[in-house]
Amino acid sequence: MQSLPPDGLPIYRLLTGKDDASFCHRVSEALALGYQLYGSPAATFNGSHVVVAQAIIWPQGK
Repeated sequence: MQSLPPDGLPIYRLLTGKDDASFCHRVSEALALGYQLYGSPAATFNGSHVVVAQAIIWPQGK
């Protein structure tokens, strides 16, 4: 595994967006790159739709 994420991506990322298939695909793509989930997902309602967030980290030295 690379010591740094590809394409200059940061080691820590917080993915956010509308709770839909597109968000799930973004999280899945990050996991396929080698990121790991960090903590539990969060969800809130903004008055029109559910907004979700998931932190991910790049594993270092593992």
